[in-house]
Amino acid sequence: MMKLHRRSKEKMTLEARLAGEAHALRERASSMPAGDARESLLRKARQDEITMHLTEWLMSPGLRPPE
Repeated sequence: MMKLHRRSKEKMTLEARLAGEAHALRERASSMPAGDARESLLRKARQDEITMHLTEWLMSPGLRPPE
């Protein structure tokens, strides 16, 4: 018998989820002492923010395919 993969519709946009995760990571990092673990959280927050901006740029109406 085959299993069906049920897809669920996301309630939040990708940008909103990335912004929320970046904010939560920065909050966690702010309560940590300086060190590798804190830097790792801040790096992940920056990656989320960069991904968020790239996604917004790619989805912008002004972006056109090459001719």
